[in-house]
Amino acid sequence: MSSRNKGRDRRPKPLEVVKYGHPALRSKGRRIEKIDDSIRTLAEEMIVTMYEEDGCGLAAHQVGRSIQLAVIDVMPAQEDRPSRAWMNGRELELESLMPLVMINPEVHPVGKERSREIEGCLSMPGLHDEVERPARVRIVCQDIDGSTLDFEAEGLLSRAAQHEVDHLHGILFIDHLTPGELTEHQPLLRKFQAQTIGF
Repeated sequence: MSSRNKGRDRRPKPLEVVKYGHPALRSKGRRIEKIDDSIRTLAEEMIVTMYEEDGCGLAAHQVGRSIQLAVIDVMPAQEDRPSRAWMNGRELELESLMPLVMINPEVHPVGKERSREIEGCLSMPGLHDEVERPARVRIVCQDIDGSTLDFEAEGLLSRAAQHEVDHLHGILFIDHLTPGELTEHQPLLRKFQAQTIGF
């Protein structure tokens, strides 16, 4: 992505992450038909924002844009929550994928194994709970250059991809919780909603 910055006068700036209650978080993202400089700039700014917020993933909806774009970087968490990825049956060096820009992504479960792990969300800071998801998935998307990426992932990368693709369809990780689990989080959710009144 750095080569795309030649000739630009500015560095990518961090964006504001919208909180639970913002309408963008419940909208279905429109497909990106053309990857132009505005999309590339947004992706760069989202990556900067993700790092600033100490997250491993960020969807465009979380910066108020309802489009099919998300970014991921699982490398900082590799020691505690490892990831693996394969393309055409060969294991990939994770560093070669990160930071991952996913445009118009699709995620498909591979096999029947499921895992249950803690998730959180930058749009709901401080709220965490266990979510069950497929353990291994196939991810198909376009990258920032418009090329098609098609690979399989396990571990945090699998979970992050599923979490972010959910965002692009207006689904939040709390939607996977039981009514009882959701009830426990209502005080914090009401606090977020109160802060977003006016949008």
